[in-house]
Amino acid sequence: MEVNFSDEFLGTVAPLVVYWVYSGFYMLFGSADKYRLHSKTDEDEKNLVSKSTVVKGVLLQQAIQALVAIILFTVTGSDEGAATNEEQSLFDLGKQFFTAMVVLDTWQYFMHRYMHQNKFLYRHIHSQHHRLIVPYAFGALYNHPLEGLLLDTIGGALAFLLSGMSPRASIFFFSFATIKTVDDHCGLWLPGNLFHIFFRNNSAYHDVHHQLYGTKYNYSQPFFVVWDKILGTHMPYTLEKRENGGFEVRPMKANKDD
Repeated sequence: MEVNFSDEFLGTVAPLVVYWVYSGFYMLFGSADKYRLHSKTDEDEKNLVSKSTVVKGVLLQQAIQALVAIILFTVTGSDEGAATNEEQSLFDLGKQFFTAMVVLDTWQYFMHRYMHQNKFLYRHIHSQHHRLIVPYAFGALYNHPLEGLLLDTIGGALAFLLSGMSPRASIFFFSFATIKTVDDHCGLWLPGNLFHIFFRNNSAYHDVHHQLYGTKYNYSQPFFVVWDKILGTHMPYTLEKRENGGFEVRPMKANKDD
């Protein structure tokens, strides 16, 4: 018997499934020391939260995301009668995707930065995410539920609404955004990774932010580094090989004119 899922259902569920499948792929490389940005020992000793707690935190956030997505699709209505992806030109779809990327980046940069600058919000909310000094793939969405709602869920809703994309297009956009977020937190530098080739905002760039020296820099996520560059919060870095295997991200002096 053929089962047909609505675009709204797939737009809600697909990013959640993609998150665990893609992060699971990266966890297979977790023991490959020659690709790691931190040693396995650093991950075990420096992180301030257990992996089981991270899993529970991510599942809670994903439940909230799914609920908001259902409400959003219900309020905005289905895409019946609207142009399907096949009827839309690639230019129109590309424009929607780019608009959504800019909206999401802008929202998350300023909310993320404010979470650091406001001592109350950092201490009681955003510091939860920074319990992961050494990021790893399935910890990408580990944060306080309120932060997840403000940064990720509301940011995603704004990107969806302001870009004008259909529920069907959202399946692909939010699956792509999920993959990019997981990639930024994977803690690995794999050869041939297209995200590292086409995006300056990558796992090494975000690793700087998770270190003590970089908490006031590299706020941008998940796609571009434009706001960091414009507003002087960009910290350049070099990527060097460690003698005992893997890579090490070494910060360079932050330059507001860089």
